[in-house]
Amino acid sequence: MTKYNITEKKEKEAAYRSLVSPKLMDEMKEKILHIIVMEKKYKDKNYSAKKLAEDLGTNTRYVSAVVNVRFHMNYTSFINKFRIEEAMAILVDRRYQDLRMEEVSDMVGFANRQSFYASFYKIMRMTPREYRIQQLAQHPSEKVRTLKRVAKKA
Repeated sequence: MTKYNITEKKEKEAAYRSLVSPKLMDEMKEKILHIIVMEKKYKDKNYSAKKLAEDLGTNTRYVSAVVNVRFHMNYTSFINKFRIEEAMAILVDRRYQDLRMEEVSDMVGFANRQSFYASFYKIMRMTPREYRIQQLAQHPSEKVRTLKRVAKKA
């Protein structure tokens, strides 16, 4: 039995994907990356594909098509990828060792701890807590001090 009941999505071919020219897709890809990554919109719990489309002056179907074709995932997975990457950095950063998982989840833009754990597990095949412990085990000087903190918060 797998944790968090995650199933693989089946690949579907959407007709609207071919409506966006490759040149326009490349332009939109760069704009999407700028907004989501550079402006850190992935941290905003309420930043939807609809809001992204409005910021780009287009519609959600085009945004969806670009994300699917250029990034090979859906909008939610795309956003969660950046959230998890930031969470991974926070989890091993000494400055944030006293944070609970709920606080880390909130910092990176998840609406709740459950969706944070499910997304983290889907990408990393381990829980955020397991990741933190594993990474800290590789740095013996921090291990004892941090494992005590982690154990208290569990």
